[in-house]
Amino acid sequence: MSSNTKNDNFRRKIKTREQLREAIGPMPREKKVILCHGTFDLVHPGHIRHLMYASEKADLLVASLTSDSHINKASFRPFVPQDLRAMNLAALECVDYVIIDDNATPIENLKFIQPDFFAKGYEYSAEGIHPKTREEMVAVDSYGGQILFTPGDLVLSSSAIIETTPPNLSMEKLLALLHSEGLEFNDLRSALTKLQGVKVHVLGDTIVDSYTYCSLIGGTAKTPTFSVKYERQVDFSGGAAVVAMHLRKAGAEVVFSTVLGDDPLKDFVLNDLKAAGVECHAIIDPTRPTTQKNAFITNGYRMLKVDKLDNRPISEKAVETLKAQLASHPADAVVFSDFRHGIFNKFTIPQLAAAVPTGAMRVADSQVSNRWGNILEFQNFDLITPNEREARFALGDQDSTIRPLALDLYKKAGCKVLILKLGERGMITYRAPDPNVRSFFTVDTFADQVVDAVGAGDAMLSYATLTMAATKSNVLGSILGALAAAVACEHDGNNPVAPEDVLKKINALEKRSRFE
Repeated sequence: MSSNTKNDNFRRKIKTREQLREAIGPMPREKKVILCHGTFDLVHPGHIRHLMYASEKADLLVASLTSDSHINKASFRPFVPQDLRAMNLAALECVDYVIIDDNATPIENLKFIQPDFFAKGYEYSAEGIHPKTREEMVAVDSYGGQILFTPGDLVLSSSAIIETTPPNLSMEKLLALLHSEGLEFNDLRSALTKLQGVKVHVLGDTIVDSYTYCSLIGGTAKTPTFSVKYERQVDFSGGAAVVAMHLRKAGAEVVFSTVLGDDPLKDFVLNDLKAAGVECHAIIDPTRPTTQKNAFITNGYRMLKVDKLDNRPISEKAVETLKAQLASHPADAVVFSDFRHGIFNKFTIPQLAAAVPTGAMRVADSQVSNRWGNILEFQNFDLITPNEREARFALGDQDSTIRPLALDLYKKAGCKVLILKLGERGMITYRAPDPNVRSFFTVDTFADQVVDAVGAGDAMLSYATLTMAATKSNVLGSILGALAAAVACEHDGNNPVAPEDVLKKINALEKRSRFE
């Protein structure tokens, strides 16, 4: 028997509740049915003992698991998404059927399915019956069923395992996501080829990211001052400029609108953009400097960061010029890349958004974690991509766990798609649900070794935007965005990510998925 046939066999165990009720039939049944319900975030020996004991008490064992949308007991939970949790349970020989419960408690499904027995773990009865368990008992009694408590000689917490040594399940989560959406690795490759020729207009704040490398000489005796020897300085076009360069490197036709000072850094940026093939329309403002952020690095450590900037709002004349540039360039997507260095504020954002050509995908990324700004000022966009800190700042919420936080931001922003960046924990994407798709999904990081995380968000934004514009798929956009971010993390400096490097990541992941 082929491995694909074996996979199909255990996947067929996963049913909707309607399919399950049809398969087991109504009470009284010739074959008795027992149901176990839980989160099953990581299936551990305690779960196995519980399931095996239950399977001995009836002819058919149904494992019911709580859907992702109702798990709020800790941040970044569930650790394993519901489709993969269902697959884990279906792979067990003792389990006959698996259902994903879309309700907050199992009570509705108990009444709907009417199992002969409902199995509870020992922890639910060790110190008296929990009020929620009493409600379940009433539901089971209402149709003539019975509750059984499994022995409690082994109780082990999934949360304890996850918090102590969280396993790396990025590959398993990716495979489960692809399968649930009817996608394969070839779809990722195909999407990558469709990025060529997409027309994108980027508007935003240019930043020159400088790295000044030094060697440590020593410190002074009288003051806590380090003495370093200058070795070299390396400059990169960053901020919105590198977003434009990422997009161009990926194959897009890119127009870039920005504001620069009248200084040598302006010339560096313009030459860099020209060499990259980006069509730049820069407003030169002699009253302000070109923004520069200079990190001083010694022995691999960032000792000091010196910023040269002017965060005053740009002039009304400059705003009118930017509006005209937006209106005059046809685009498949328009990206507002906001670093709060003068272009974007609560007055200019509505004006600039109104100037976006009809039909263009509207995207906003507001990286304002250490300045005043709010991603919620970008209302009703097609895609927004804040990080967790920016989301908490926008909502004034430091306490909520990630999923409710993301959902709240998604609703209040009125966006079509939200990609919430979670750093080393990957991302969570919210989208409008329909009968065939869930409202959110997660993508773990694919970085094998983080060398420099600066610029990863810009790479993610660029590839996610292009992919969604080209394929209309938020799943493909999220995955290719995560892969581009991983490539960016694995190299020093803020350099544009090439599609061939993303392709290498795809090929390596597919090879790993086959255990080659």
